[in-house]
Amino acid sequence: MLKTTRRAVLGAISVAVFALGAGPALAAPKDAPQADRWQIPVHTKKLANGLTVVVSPDASSPTVGVSVVYKVGMRLEPKNRTGFAHLFEHLMFQGTPKSPKGVFDQVITSGGGNNNGSTRPDFTNYIETAPSSALESMLWLEADRMTTLDFNPTTLKNQQDVVKEEIRVNVQNQPYGGFMWLDISDLAFDKWENKHDGYGSFVDLENANLDDVRAFHRDFYGPNNAVLSIAGDVTPAQGFALAEKYFGKIPARPTPKPSDFTEGLNTQERRLTQGDKLAQVPAVAAAWKLPARASKDQAPFAVLGQLLAGGDASRLYQGLVKGRELALNVSSLYGLTSIWEYDGPSLFTVFALYKPTTNADALLAGIDEEVARIAKDGVDDATLKNLKTALLADWYNNLEMFLLRADRLAKLQALWGDANVVNKVPGWIEGVTSADVQRVAAAYLTKANRSVIDRKPAAMLAPPAAAASAASAPAPTKPASQP
Repeated sequence: MLKTTRRAVLGAISVAVFALGAGPALAAPKDAPQADRWQIPVHTKKLANGLTVVVSPDASSPTVGVSVVYKVGMRLEPKNRTGFAHLFEHLMFQGTPKSPKGVFDQVITSGGGNNNGSTRPDFTNYIETAPSSALESMLWLEADRMTTLDFNPTTLKNQQDVVKEEIRVNVQNQPYGGFMWLDISDLAFDKWENKHDGYGSFVDLENANLDDVRAFHRDFYGPNNAVLSIAGDVTPAQGFALAEKYFGKIPARPTPKPSDFTEGLNTQERRLTQGDKLAQVPAVAAAWKLPARASKDQAPFAVLGQLLAGGDASRLYQGLVKGRELALNVSSLYGLTSIWEYDGPSLFTVFALYKPTTNADALLAGIDEEVARIAKDGVDDATLKNLKTALLADWYNNLEMFLLRADRLAKLQALWGDANVVNKVPGWIEGVTSADVQRVAAAYLTKANRSVIDRKPAAMLAPPAAAASAASAPAPTKPASQP
């Protein structure tokens, strides 16, 4: 995904109606009977200024992970300021009046810790981990930059240039240029909030000014628009006391009401062909709009996504790469985050490089055939069990590290309004039936709900006359001095 060289912004392809703009509540996914599962300890408290604090104690290691999630991302950045949420995330690491540029990194890394941040459609998160003895220092630093930043033109200009260079390196000068998550969103969605380029145009980035920066921090970076999560070697009482000590005096600030960015499923296929001067082989990105967050279809779709594109044993890999030998590879992504971390319209996207001897229509026909087979026959019990096991293993693996646990809890609290969803997801996965998988395959993976970009090497799109002329041109004469 969009990943900064220093900060994971939109993250390397690792999604979003959200606490700031929630649509009607939907029924939670079906839960299986309680099994013998690992229960993550979750303790939650809201401070008087609106900051929600989540603590997950675990004394197995003398370390802690900290995550601060702000309920603002690309979907809420100002119009004509594309990429601003990403730019602002960079600015959060550029110092404050009390801790100048460099202090944040130095304090955390000097004790063996590390830190990062990322921007997504529905949230921006800031994470760090260190020995538990450094917890107070980390919380002081986070509270300090929540209070204010060092707003100055030199820093702004510097970070504008940094972001523009990221765009050059990660998009403009890369084959395929992130089209499977940048361009496909523009094609699939109708509303500006969902479709625009979160990396930003150079014009919009350059036009961002200090007034924009101050207003963004004022409007979206108050404690009442944030979740602080601490996981690791800390008790709930300690965590809540430290949160009150360092964040309790930061005043709440009014948050602008977001626009309505909800969208239904598409009703007609959307197609686009693009040229790519750096690509060596053609590629396809096929995307379908996902079920809404908290829909009864969300967990079944997670299982369906694993069945279709979850590794070398998946239906699409076996059917398109190994079987029909149409594609060179197959991978998938859920927007810019995961199947559980979005709060507005998002996409399930299948990305594949395909052989120049075939075409996008043949590849899409192969995908449709696999989907139709699932919709008709479902999935056998043994395969369904394996799919669930893989999803559960991934879920729990990402909770073992305190940094990732703190971050997941903060995101779930911000997006779902309930950090304890961390203990509900496994039951939802276990409760999925073959009939559920059939239902979501038939309902969502339709041609009408599909958007497709066929990305071809520029030479493949050259007019036939130009290609023939180039082929018949005499080879250049090699100077005698060349080997």
